[in-house]
Amino acid sequence: MKLKQKLAILADAAKYDASCASSGTVKRDSSNGSGVGSTSGGMGICHSYAPDGRCISLLKVLLTNFCIYDCSYCINRASSPIERARFSAEEVVNLTLDFYKRNYIEGLFLSSGIIQSSDYTMEQLVRVAKTLRVKHDFRGYIHLKTIPDASPELLRAAGIYADRLSINIELPSKRALQELAPEKNPKTIHQSMGTLQDHINEAKEHKADKEIGSRRKKKAKFDYSPAGQSTQLIVGADPSTDAKILTLSHGLYQRYKMRRVYYSAFSPIPHSDQQLPSMPPPLMREHRLYQADWLLRFYGFNVNEITPIGNSTSADANQPNTNQPEAHQMLDLDIDPKLAWAIRNRDLFPVNINTASKEMILRIPGVGVRGCEKIIQARQFRRLRIGDLSRCGLSAKKVGPFIETADYNPHNKLLTAADLKAHFMQPKQAQQLSLF
Repeated sequence: MKLKQKLAILADAAKYDASCASSGTVKRDSSNGSGVGSTSGGMGICHSYAPDGRCISLLKVLLTNFCIYDCSYCINRASSPIERARFSAEEVVNLTLDFYKRNYIEGLFLSSGIIQSSDYTMEQLVRVAKTLRVKHDFRGYIHLKTIPDASPELLRAAGIYADRLSINIELPSKRALQELAPEKNPKTIHQSMGTLQDHINEAKEHKADKEIGSRRKKKAKFDYSPAGQSTQLIVGADPSTDAKILTLSHGLYQRYKMRRVYYSAFSPIPHSDQQLPSMPPPLMREHRLYQADWLLRFYGFNVNEITPIGNSTSADANQPNTNQPEAHQMLDLDIDPKLAWAIRNRDLFPVNINTASKEMILRIPGVGVRGCEKIIQARQFRRLRIGDLSRCGLSAKKVGPFIETADYNPHNKLLTAADLKAHFMQPKQAQQLSLF
């Protein structure tokens, strides 16, 4: 099979993996005349566009779409009647270098189906990264999908040469994973995530010790997975609620310091298993989960505040109240989760932005992290008025129903919860089609 034909097959097979961001790593470049590539953008980095409109800056491919596993939701499963292809490690290395030198990419995202064994597949992935780093002094971005069942030695080697590692947990519940991907073991996945995090922590401690020490030792050529680890959850392939998905994500962030949890709406595939839904979930559900994920990570919310389960009696605020109806554990698709929370807790508003705490200002719909910082900085010098909102980068129309300033108080025209929802809902538009 010709290289171009392999690339067409294996690049298309990789499109279902959403977790290919290239942020958070250390800066490396070849401006001093040695090495190839850069992680800091600038000259030599540009973006190309796929036929479906996606902006891509990483060469995103599978090493092979052959797989010994038969996961029901995967297009590359063993029983799938698709065209198969396989790169050699040297072919992936050459493609990466050639594409980079032509300014098509800024790095490599490499995953693979499982062939022969987990260790054999992982060894091939590591071989690509090691060859790029050691033989060609490649300084661009490398993201490797790691195989959970691979040996700890191979997992450790992967992080030496890759900027980011990821292990896809795939499905939110153990039961769904056992039914749809019986070869995968949830316990092994979590153990491998823990192993990766132990190596990342060890590297950070070693780096800190070197910086504190009186004698400056030569810095290691590569840190261990400096951009951390990430994972991906498929949404809509099983009946898991949004509350369950967000609870799992919160646990991953807490236990393994996960850099990102990516959400991918299930896309029906040809010749799929009868257990899988025939229709994909609304793409808006995926979008709302990303918004909720942001609230968990940066805005101080917990799961029971984000999912509309009201006055939960759950002992743990980040555990879903399973006594609530299933519909009450789903995010509102009509409005964003922060606005939905504010409407359900109307009694907490309006918030006086001249006296409120940072935590409360962050909970005002329409106020982001930067907007909150600007409010706190500006109110040190004067009492803020409604006209000052635009200077803080805020929209008075969006935040008006929820705030109080020196010259503005919405008490006399306080909107009810139903009125607020109608006020902020966008008019119905044609639904976006799935890219796949």
